Amino acid sequence: MVDSEALGGQLNANGIDVTHENNKLDHNIVVVNTCGFIDKAKEESVNTILEQVALKRKGKLDKVYVTGCLSERYRNDLLKEIPEVDAWFGTMELPMILKQFNADYKAELIGERLLSTPKHYAYLKISEGCNRTCSFCAIPLMRGGHVSKTIEEVITEAKKLVSMGVKEIMLIAQELTYYGLDIYKKRALPDLMKHLSDIPGLQWIRLHYAYPSKFPLEILDVMRERDNICNYLDMPLQHISNNMLQAMKRQITREEITDLIANVRDRVPGICVRTTLIAGFPGETRDDVEDLKQFLVDTRLDRVGIFTYSHEENTTAHDLADNIPAEEKEARAQEIMEVQQEISYEKNQEKIGNTYKVIIDKKEAGRYLGRTEFDSVEVDNEVVIPADKPLPIGDFVNVKITKAFDYDLEGEVV
Repeated sequence: MVDSEALGGQLNANGIDVTHENNKLDHNIVVVNTCGFIDKAKEESVNTILEQVALKRKGKLDKVYVTGCLSERYRNDLLKEIPEVDAWFGTMELPMILKQFNADYKAELIGERLLSTPKHYAYLKISEGCNRTCSFCAIPLMRGGHVSKTIEEVITEAKKLVSMGVKEIMLIAQELTYYGLDIYKKRALPDLMKHLSDIPGLQWIRLHYAYPSKFPLEILDVMRERDNICNYLDMPLQHISNNMLQAMKRQITREEITDLIANVRDRVPGICVRTTLIAGFPGETRDDVEDLKQFLVDTRLDRVGIFTYSHEENTTAHDLADNIPAEEKEARAQEIMEVQQEISYEKNQEKIGNTYKVIIDKKEAGRYLGRTEFDSVEVDNEVVIPADKPLPIGDFVNVKITKAFDYDLEGEVV
């Protein structure tokens, strides 16, 4: 999404009219920005390309261009399979896309993005690529090694976003905690957070994709000290049994993860910890699944997402036999999520009667939907508020929780 927004900003600056997912259908050129991360993402990307190519065949489009991870990884295969695409570009070839439009890459446009999100929140990418060697992950193949933006670049971009009306920024990277090691020879995320926190008008800063191994605990001290840094941490754990963590090359043990979560909660009381897990990795046993379920019961994480394992070419896990059937992977994922669903319900029940600061994201079906600082966009809980009186989108309001469900809350403005 961020890459698409940057491309849109560059095209706009070159006098080319750009719309993200144009509903008016009055366009004649399409750029499909693809994902090549896991099977489902690849399938969605290919289907989208085929839909656009079909429109081109009917004479409804002049050009179809494809960029992004899928194009980076499978360009030669795709060239043969879908010859109707006018040109294919990799993940780092933005200037070459612009050349197709006789447009120049404008280096001075740091932070100039055509936002595809509502204007009150935005994602901010602080680095590109990853140096980790997780056995299941193809991202380093598509995105290369870790390259941090400078603190000055990130701050410039953040200030630009705030000037456009953005109140909440979600920091993203392939690996957030590695930030700065390449250019500052130290983990510089705590310093970056302090600089961002000082920007006037930036009301919420949220951390996504923090790797647990060698986690820089200073992040938590900054989070605790600064009011506009959300007490929220997205830390993908992927699994908990030591044999799975070792096979996944996660560079951390169950015992270290358990200690880390305790430390996180100790340093930032009330923090919301989110994680993602993988079900059905090669060699996963019933004991491993039970281990994971028991870990969730014991640890009571606030938010959990789960993927089924996707067997990716050129990863080290690809040498292992992908020996768990797709239906069994899905069944295991469901089983694990049922445990978390119960935990989520219980944790939400505890919120009834409490009042939270909520950002209003949208109005839908005659009610407002918002989020607390403990919830990120699309992946976490929503707060449902009756539309008794108008609430401007992007405003913050105080909401008293009156009802709670598995994954959502209901409340009224106080």
